[in-house]
Amino acid sequence: MASDPVLVPLGSADGRTRWLIAHGGRSYAVFERDGALVVVDALCPHRRGPLIEGLIRDGAIVCPWHWYAYDLDTGRCRTSREYQLNTYPVVERDGAMFVELSVTKPTSWSSFLRAHAASRRHGLGTGRRP
Repeated sequence: MASDPVLVPLGSADGRTRWLIAHGGRSYAVFERDGALVVVDALCPHRRGPLIEGLIRDGAIVCPWHWYAYDLDTGRCRTSREYQLNTYPVVERDGAMFVELSVTKPTSWSSFLRAHAASRRHGLGTGRRP
């Protein structure tokens, strides 16, 4: 279950063209590109390589581990149709820059088990038709 988007401050570039931020147990890579900030997941969807160490070439971030290239505008993988990099909107509020993240609320074990039991009662996930 997703909650309302949360704004996470990006801080200032301070001469950097890339840096990491963390929120909710996850890391995000921030890239300065043509005067604008771009935020993506910090790890490559292929094998979790550190995108912050990758090359930016022709508008794409190239993972340093296996050379998968992701378009920084769309997150589309230019190397394989199997992978997609999450991109996040950057907004300005009162002169400060923020990334807008949709935070997923954790599901309690009891809620998970109740949902699982209900799906079994209704024949979902059993190969049987309801």
